[in-house]
Amino acid sequence: MLNLSASLVASATVNQRRRATTDTLVKLRREIESCRACPRLVRWREAVARDKRAAYREDVYWGKPIAGFGDADARIVVLGLAPGAHGANRTGRVFTGDRSGDWLFRAMHRAGLANQATSQQRDDGLTLHDAFVTVAVRCAPPDNSPSPLERKKCAPYLEREMALLKQARVVVCLGNFAYVAACEHFGVTRRPKFAHGLVVPVAGDATDRMPRGGVHLVCSYHPSQQNTFTGRLTEPMLDAVFATALGLAREAN
Repeated sequence: MLNLSASLVASATVNQRRRATTDTLVKLRREIESCRACPRLVRWREAVARDKRAAYREDVYWGKPIAGFGDADARIVVLGLAPGAHGANRTGRVFTGDRSGDWLFRAMHRAGLANQATSQQRDDGLTLHDAFVTVAVRCAPPDNSPSPLERKKCAPYLEREMALLKQARVVVCLGNFAYVAACEHFGVTRRPKFAHGLVVPVAGDATDRMPRGGVHLVCSYHPSQQNTFTGRLTEPMLDAVFATALGLAREAN
């Protein structure tokens, strides 16, 4: 009876913590979505939303910054560059509605991290298990190239998301930009050269930036058309990255 009571108390505590984290992530999301800190990015994202691509001319574009989404208790965080101009900037959810997202969520579904393999709209029922997906820069940038100042202004949002994701043990970095952003966030000063499949262990500390047990950065080529159409990134290569991430997350427990 005592063991059962202790188990019930522990379960209630975990659920209370999860609800508190989810509530805080929702508040942070609302703050991110109202941000207008970078005039160039604001002009660009709103211009794209106004002057729509012909294929989406009937859609109502989101045209605002994008917060991360997923499991508040995620051990695996997937970090990308920025919202796609006609993907997340249109649909309102990161990696949703474009070919990069098609590749990403198929791989996450195969890995058991997503309940479905497709993601076309933010209300399409996609849920993530043990994973959280976010980006280093929150607005769609011209030519996928945010400026150093824009990157700096966005960095606190990633810091605050990561501080709330207290179970995170692995960060999957999609592309060199995300890898650099993760290294800067975790204070990695001697950064190995980016390569697909690269794993970088980062020792833990007592700060909000990192759990005491540390984290692992796992690098992947970004699932952009530039990489997937040319065969630089294949589905087995992306599957291998998530297999590595899952293995490292299990070892961290």
